[in-house]
Amino acid sequence: MSPNEILAILTVVSFFTMLMIGVPVAVGLAVSGFVFGYIGFGPLLFNLLPARIFGVVSNYTLLAIPLFVFMGVMLEKSKLAEELLDVVGHLSGSMRGGMGVAIVLVGVLMGASTGIVGATIVTLGLLTLPALLRRGYSKSLACGTICASGTLGQIIPPSLILLLLADILGESVGTMFAAAVFPGLILAGLYVIYIFAIAYFYPDRAPAISAEERAALPRRELYGKLFKVVLPPLLLVVAVLGAIIGGVAAPTEAASMGALGAILVCAATGKLSYGLLRDAARATLSIAGMVFLILILSQVFGLAFRGLGGEKLVEHMFNWAPGGVTGSLIFLMVLLFILGCFLEWIEISYIAVPLFLPYFIANDVNLVWLGTLICVNLQTSFLTPPFGWALFFLKGVAPPGVTTSDIYRGVVPFVLLQAVGIAIVFLFPEVATWLPDAIGW
Repeated sequence: MSPNEILAILTVVSFFTMLMIGVPVAVGLAVSGFVFGYIGFGPLLFNLLPARIFGVVSNYTLLAIPLFVFMGVMLEKSKLAEELLDVVGHLSGSMRGGMGVAIVLVGVLMGASTGIVGATIVTLGLLTLPALLRRGYSKSLACGTICASGTLGQIIPPSLILLLLADILGESVGTMFAAAVFPGLILAGLYVIYIFAIAYFYPDRAPAISAEERAALPRRELYGKLFKVVLPPLLLVVAVLGAIIGGVAAPTEAASMGALGAILVCAATGKLSYGLLRDAARATLSIAGMVFLILILSQVFGLAFRGLGGEKLVEHMFNWAPGGVTGSLIFLMVLLFILGCFLEWIEISYIAVPLFLPYFIANDVNLVWLGTLICVNLQTSFLTPPFGWALFFLKGVAPPGVTTSDIYRGVVPFVLLQAVGIAIVFLFPEVATWLPDAIGW
């Protein structure tokens, strides 16, 4: 092993060490990249850095990030989710497990309209966890359903993970959005099947809404709320995704349409105010600023690692995996799952994925399929202890009677269901590639 390859390994080790001691991601990327890159090559290595940073900040597609974030924050802060959940829950009627299924459906709608995991889980936790416990749901099932449903926004488009993976993989955003539609719906379907199975075999863990509670909201009023509360966000999502997938608008143009549409939806439902716009703009600036800072400083890390010969080390590592390309894919999925227990998706996307990508490109792996597998895998990072952020978000808003062990026990079945989802996409690549192929992408 050459001295530069040793430095490449130290670059990665130092970055993860800084993360473990609490150094911010962006700072860790820059420090590890600059220090070991300078030791290996001196200042000459970074002559390409300005051009790479300019390539990031001038990337027209990445302008969709703050626009999609603004759309999601507007719908989340306008409290439309509260009424949405109430309507969908009552529509479930007398079905055992109906309220849990309603949470999954709301998770799908909120994921498609907001895509912000923390906001979705906090909203669902505040609104539904006390209600579920009051109706007799088991603590573990209630917590697991909320956490899993809240993470659906990471796979169901428009999703920030998909948008950023499209940039990393060199694929169009529309193609990645189209590829993720069916895997996202399959995951939601697995959740629904599991909840109904629990309700069937253990009725006391997922009872139906009582007749008295259903009678409190007459059917005519319920259908009126359905038209007013559920339809506008649904039409907005369909319009945005339809414009991208159908080739009518570029992702950035569709995102701007979604941002304007979110304002119009809030206005139509009487939620629009100056305070809402101010809070949404501030939250958008904070989230988008974090993403872009990590994206820019990851160029320092990537330039140093590749310049020091890190790509060859990764290639050798995959060549050691038995089973050829298939074995390497399985190794990658297991590695990403383990990394997801300790790191956030954005760190894995910008650090781990670019390191492994050249090997799979050299072996002609379908990048759309690979990106979808990665996206489904990264969704589990929100649920896996010890650093699953969905667990922390829910614990922060859970009633005093709900313990951390209740939350951990509740998410285990859903993590296994996500593993089943990964296996389905892995064994049947057409699940991810069918829709992009059907529309000619």
